[in-house]
Amino acid sequence: MLTQLILALVTFQQHSPTYKKTKRFFYHLLEDPDSRLKSRFDKVMIVSVLFSVFLLIDEVDTPASSFERMFEHVLIALFIFEYLLRAWLYNDIHHIILTHHAKALYLNHPMQWGKVAKIIITQKVAHILTPLAIIDLLAILPSFRSLTLFRALLIFRLFKLFRYFKSLRLFAEVLESKRFELYTLAVFLSFLIFIGSIGIYLFEHAANGQQVRNLFDAVYWSIVTVTSVGYGDIAPQTTGGRLVAIGLILTGFGVLSFLISIIVSAVNDKMHSLRENSIYAELKHYKSFVIICGFGRVGQHIAKQLEKHNQHFIIIDNNKINAINARRLGYLVIHADASKNDVLINAGIKQKASAVLCTTGDDVVNVYITLTSRYLNSSIRIISRANNPQNVKKLYQAGADNVIQPFEIAALVVAQYIGKPVAFEAILGVIREEKQFIMETLPVCAGSMIDGITIAELDFDGRKLMLIGVVSANPTHRKHKNSYALKNQHFYFNPPPFFVLRTGDLLVVLGREIGIAYFREQLKNSRPKESKR
Repeated sequence: MLTQLILALVTFQQHSPTYKKTKRFFYHLLEDPDSRLKSRFDKVMIVSVLFSVFLLIDEVDTPASSFERMFEHVLIALFIFEYLLRAWLYNDIHHIILTHHAKALYLNHPMQWGKVAKIIITQKVAHILTPLAIIDLLAILPSFRSLTLFRALLIFRLFKLFRYFKSLRLFAEVLESKRFELYTLAVFLSFLIFIGSIGIYLFEHAANGQQVRNLFDAVYWSIVTVTSVGYGDIAPQTTGGRLVAIGLILTGFGVLSFLISIIVSAVNDKMHSLRENSIYAELKHYKSFVIICGFGRVGQHIAKQLEKHNQHFIIIDNNKINAINARRLGYLVIHADASKNDVLINAGIKQKASAVLCTTGDDVVNVYITLTSRYLNSSIRIISRANNPQNVKKLYQAGADNVIQPFEIAALVVAQYIGKPVAFEAILGVIREEKQFIMETLPVCAGSMIDGITIAELDFDGRKLMLIGVVSANPTHRKHKNSYALKNQHFYFNPPPFFVLRTGDLLVVLGREIGIAYFREQLKNSRPKESKR
């Protein structure tokens, strides 16, 4: 009967939407590092912990007021509730029971409740014995005013801040990563203090009994001396005591140097993780952003243009020098290999990233980045750079939406405008970001004033504009030369005067801002004949 009742209860938990929703809510509140709810809860707890410590210190000289006692009771209730919730979230008891019940049914064996209970208790005890869980428990004990020993545990309430400060948690991880070195140093330091304490006690107790009255005074003096603090309240008088002091001072310098080198080394190892965590945290505040893979010459120009248009982006580059240069310019940078899944996932390719730009100088690397990006996000826009024309097809096969060949584009520009210095001047004006020249794309709408007419009829020279090219998916244009293949379209560079514009084409126009604005206004006012009737 009891077995059926337990199984019914855990089955209800397994399938209950309310239970799952409740546990998910508390997980986001207490454990999920990406949750805004947890961020707000952490801030509230930081303020509460600091205020409670201040009140406990204030009670040393002045009696607690009714408000202070009420606040302490509320805070302790919150600490206890949080402690129990974290123990609850640590594992799923119902999942353990149902798993073992399914095994028992499959093997046709009776349910071993003792084994199940042992597993559940072992896991819960493992959680209780974790450092942060111990700190959570000790943070509750100072509230018992009647026990002086518990009030001395006030310091553990401050240690509770490790839960809510990411930087403090990272420092704890730093110490954890150097646990063996610190353990070795602690053993050596303990042995050193033990030798120094025995030595100073033997030499000084008989001759200087007023200062070294007992062994505790000797231990205190050894610790003060080996750490190079030297309060001077206990000073050795005998030759033997002074020799012990000299030995402790010299070895103390070595111990401190070793300790500092361990911490500095660990911090340097973790600094990369700390910097990346801050970058990921900042990305979460953006509604959308672009991922630039590679910060060479092409990547630098793209980043500059995106920054100019106030568009958010993040740079991923495996080259240390490129990463340093990007960081020096104030950009968000991840020094890592962009072709790895975890790097792109952490960069937000599955969340808020709107596009991936593969701009490295190596086509093979660009293919790998494209493959990884398309695998992780099937709908994201991917634009890749190709240095070798033979790799264009491979990049499209890898999943790129568009492939750009910068050297081929440069060659087309030179070939088409080699005898037109004015055109070169306009193009250089755009590249140099001279404000009088801009580049715009203008659509050809069905039935508009430019739909179905030739390039010559538009009279770009009379409009003081220059047509760079036409982007089109219309197959009737395939007969024209100077075409640059895109994925589902072609870019017709410097099309001939008899080139007929069709619905859906895009004009890439270069000129002064006032001329382009006037032409755009003409196109806007030009409506299909059906809409004017």
